[in-house]
Amino acid sequence: MTGVPPTARPATIYDVARVAGVSHQTVSLYLRGHQGFRDSTRQRVEEALAELNYRPNLAAKSLATSRSHRIGALVYELTEVGPSKTIQGASERARAAGYLLDIVNLDPSDDGAVDRALGQLGQQDVAGILAFAPVDLIAEKIAAVPFNVPVITESEREDAHDSPPDGINRPGLELVVEHLVGLGHRRFFHLSGPPDWVASRNRVTAYEDALAHHGVVSLGSIHGDWSAASGHAAATRMPLDVGVTAVIAANDQMALGALLALEQRGVAVPRDMSVTGFDDIPESAFYRPPLTTVRVDYAQQGRVLVERLLRLIDSVDAPEATTPPRLVARASTAPPPLPRSR
Repeated sequence: MTGVPPTARPATIYDVARVAGVSHQTVSLYLRGHQGFRDSTRQRVEEALAELNYRPNLAAKSLATSRSHRIGALVYELTEVGPSKTIQGASERARAAGYLLDIVNLDPSDDGAVDRALGQLGQQDVAGILAFAPVDLIAEKIAAVPFNVPVITESEREDAHDSPPDGINRPGLELVVEHLVGLGHRRFFHLSGPPDWVASRNRVTAYEDALAHHGVVSLGSIHGDWSAASGHAAATRMPLDVGVTAVIAANDQMALGALLALEQRGVAVPRDMSVTGFDDIPESAFYRPPLTTVRVDYAQQGRVLVERLLRLIDSVDAPEATTPPRLVARASTAPPPLPRSR
């Protein structure tokens, strides 16, 4: 067996598992006093523990006795619908499994944010960690932290053009574009989210691919920051003299701002131009006009993340079911206006 240098970080159960040639779940079960191992397996684990001079942290010790029933959640931008609903679902699922979800908000503009967050969580007294990394900087910082408890990081993968349907963005945008094309729209404009969010970039990619699939064109795109104010600013700048008949906003709040801006510019929705959103927040049914959007079950996504973490903590199988996004058609979309006769 080959251990880690004495000057390296303290050994974790993942190091022990690697040296012993077993899974980290096996090491976790051993430390919790599980007796159902073959003698050869038990010997390899014990030798690896001795070689690495493994010292259980408080989380591991509590697993062997009165283990921690806290799950740490590192989060960012809980003011946004997706993250807040995801955390809500995660908290409900954790509570149902007998765990308390401790939520710590991260500030990506602060270089010491992750270190302080870990201090607030008391990493030595949590059974596992959920790390939400919707923006690039947060993902980079979390990836650099040597966690010593099971961790699930929620960070969307970067979608390539023509990648298979996955997650919510590509299927959701395909539903929107298919709906609008079915109404007769051929000339689109996109109000996208902030470029440092992976979800925003993936929605741009999905938007472009869906338009290409149907042979229709995008007449431009303007970035916002998910807020209604940014949607209003973008729709105010959007050109009206190029023939746009449908605006696809990256979320419902940006669509709300766009609706007001278009009204102020004398554009009637949906008579002159259709507008869609994404998320189906509760208020979207009461916009003026009610908003066509994509319904996403973010709470279910949170529950699935906790189930994945519980499999690492408890070494048990847990069901995992996701709800696909679906289109909710309302009064903000209609067939495009007929060309004016000369």
